[in-house]
Amino acid sequence: MEDVEKLLKTAMGEIERMLNTKTVVGEPMTIEGNTLIPLVSVGFGFGAGGGSGSGKMKSGDAGEGAGGGTAGGGGVKPVALIIINGEGVRMEPIKGAATSVLEKVADVIGKSAPGGGGKSGD
Repeated sequence: MEDVEKLLKTAMGEIERMLNTKTVVGEPMTIEGNTLIPLVSVGFGFGAGGGSGSGKMKSGDAGEGAGGGTAGGGGVKPVALIIINGEGVRMEPIKGAATSVLEKVADVIGKSAPGGGGKSGD
């Protein structure tokens, strides 16, 4: 059981290291007068287990053993962009994958560029 506890403590330490505000609020990027701050959703799961046993082997010899293991998986999904520019601050939701993030960035830059369809004429 001590090995399982060590596995759990190690796994929880790594999860704690990964989960902080910098994980879900990305580094600000400034592109053509627009400051873009990505927001992401982080999800993961893990499990750990162990056991030991003793008994007779097929050969008739006494046998005993112990084992343990841990596994996990996770994912990061972009959910929104905070956009700060001369017009103010707004949040744009992102639906879909990373390509949507790039499309949203291109859309924001396109709207703020001269003649790009920003607030001045629409």
